[in-house]
Order: sequence, then C-alpha cells, then structure tokens
Amino acid sequence: MDDLTDRSPRPLAGWFRPAAILSVLFMLVGAVSYLLYVYSDPATMPLDQRALYEAEPWWMTGGYGLAVWAGLAGTVLLLLRKALSVPVLLVSLLGTIIWFAAFFIVPELRANVSSSELTVPVIVLVLTWTIFWFARHSKQRGWLA
Repeated sequence: MDDLTDRSPRPLAGWFRPAAILSVLFMLVGAVSYLLYVYSDPATMPLDQRALYEAEPWWMTGGYGLAVWAGLAGTVLLLLRKALSVPVLLVSLLGTIIWFAAFFIVPELRANVSSSELTVPVIVLVLTWTIFWFARHSKQRGWLA
C-alpha cells in the first residue's frame, strides 16, 4: 500500500547519506571550477577560449555563481537533513538555467560553441535538476526537518 498521496514520514533510506555526500561533492567541484574561472587571466587562454570568455555577459557569470554557491549551501543543508535545502536548491537550479540559456541567447557564444561542447552544460543541468528533485523527494518522504 504505497500510496503516492500519503505524506506520512518514512524511515530514512540507506542510500540517502551517500547520495547527499555525492551531491555536496558535485557542488564543491562546481564551486572550485567557478573560482578558477573568475580568477583566470584571459591573456593566458588559447584564442578560442578567450573569445568565449570575452563573449560571456555578466548575467551568465552571475547565474553560474548563483548556481554553484546556492547549490553548495543547499546540498550541505540536504546532508544535514534540513527542509530549507529545497528552496535553496531551487535557486541553484534557476542559476543553472540562466547560465545554460546564455549559450542559446548570446549570438557570440552560439557562434563559438559547437553542439558537442554543450555536453557538459547539459550534464550539469540534468545533475542539478536531479539533486533538486532528490531534495524535494526527501522532504516529501519526511526525511528533512
């Protein structure tokens, strides 16, 4: 009798903690990647990477930062089993969508990015959505306080 409308608390699944730890690690890698990106010197980049860096609008970098820092905070809250992780991870997902949308909205980026190079942003978007879903699912199961 596993009724999906039943919202009564359920015992914590054995996979919760490993999944939460992997989520924190994923967001930590994103945060380190963000720091390396914003502190990089465009003069040291190959010409194709420099063109992408210079074509990137401020709001794309802002979305990236929002995604990783909210994501890191949200996954730590998830690991601590706090319900606040759900809205914080939603902010992270929205930041990821803003970052990803720039690849299609900004003509200079579109011109310099091949479809095969969009693989990483697609994977990041899917994983960020999955982590948000995981937090929402955990809250629905009564695992978050």
